[in-house]
Amino acid sequence: MNDRIFTKKTTINVPVEQLFAWHARNGAILRLTPPWAPLRLISRSGNGIDKGVQVRFQMRLFKIPMIWEAEHIAYHENVLFQDHQTKGPFGKWIHTHLFHAQGKNRTIMEDRVEYKLPLGFLSLPFYGHARRQLARVFDYRHRVLKHDLEQRADKVKKQRILISGASGTIGSILVPFLRTCGHEVIRLVRDSSNPAEDELYWDPYNNLLDMEKAGPIDAVINLNGVDISRGKWTKDQKQLIVDSRVAPTTLLAKKMSEMANPPSIFISSSAIGLYGEGGDRVFTENQTKGDSFISSVCDQWETASLKAQSAGIRTVQLRFGVVLTPAGGALERMMLPFSLGLGARLSHGGQYMSWISMDDALAGILHILENKAIQGPVNLTAPHPVTNKEFTRFLGRALSRPAFFVLPRWIAVGLWGNMGQETLLTSARVVPEKLLENGFVFEHNELAPALKDMLGR
Repeated sequence: MNDRIFTKKTTINVPVEQLFAWHARNGAILRLTPPWAPLRLISRSGNGIDKGVQVRFQMRLFKIPMIWEAEHIAYHENVLFQDHQTKGPFGKWIHTHLFHAQGKNRTIMEDRVEYKLPLGFLSLPFYGHARRQLARVFDYRHRVLKHDLEQRADKVKKQRILISGASGTIGSILVPFLRTCGHEVIRLVRDSSNPAEDELYWDPYNNLLDMEKAGPIDAVINLNGVDISRGKWTKDQKQLIVDSRVAPTTLLAKKMSEMANPPSIFISSSAIGLYGEGGDRVFTENQTKGDSFISSVCDQWETASLKAQSAGIRTVQLRFGVVLTPAGGALERMMLPFSLGLGARLSHGGQYMSWISMDDALAGILHILENKAIQGPVNLTAPHPVTNKEFTRFLGRALSRPAFFVLPRWIAVGLWGNMGQETLLTSARVVPEKLLENGFVFEHNELAPALKDMLGR
């Protein structure tokens, strides 16, 4: 059976040398990985994209975990590099990355994949599906590549950034994003046995952190906190929710304030849950906290960051809305029922959901790093929040599935108690006033195109 060939070409308005070198950066593979098909890098031997480099990933295919191993087999600087599968789901996979210079500041990026499915003639009915999936993946890759190279990479002053919570849903995507933009990232980790070069050990619950070991640090981004939306909130779970946010933030703020040369900025997570129930009222950063449990948690979380501010460090409390990515968080949990046509609005559906695409969440953090005028609380939400009823309809349409069920309030509260009430039924109509006033331009202002991009639809 003949091999199949898939190609994708895109013109990118940067010099060929810059585009080629970008692919060798730490984090480039993960930056180009679609959120609906996440890969986890297990190991790498060698540097960048050199010939002989071997990489090993954990991936999922039809929800089945498997290992993908590849080796780089050809390298011609500014012209091409090539890798092939040594272990994985395909019968054959050779991926050639081609770079066609078109003058001084323009390059055609071409991806060429030669592939076979693994079951010989039995695979014939599946080649159409495989080609459609390759088109989804490479459309996403080329969109990200073009936007990052033309708008972000090497457009800012390089910074050394320390990040806590780097393995979480947002942190694991933020790290490769910042690295491929040109920044250096050091990750705080809890395993002291064998830290990598880009890792620094800490134990926030026992006040263990030696900031001086990291060397000069320009910025600190704090993304710690256990998931609030898993199961009922027992007394112990509530304490864990508070401690997992307040203890790391307190320690980071204290250690930064004691440094001889502290970072210039501290970006510390919070959430729009601070505002509590708002009905149809619009919340900007000027509103005070509500009276719910999550409001109290966010207030304590933000207060813990103020020691850094008192030490003269520009401090930002990042009030996240619902960050849209199928790689984690709320959208990931919705994917299975909605994909099966079992999507449901919550109660009457009139409660507002303040959302933001993962792309805009990353870009917003980058904008804050660069813009010295921004400090204090910042709403990280899209400009146009929607009701739960609207969200349910748009997600069903994005997945081409009906979504006409209703989850009554009494069931949500009966199953999840206060957690269901505060995370599913509370209305938070939040707008990003501070970002807009400081010139941030959203890639996704409206929900429908944001969902389509995040889901590769």
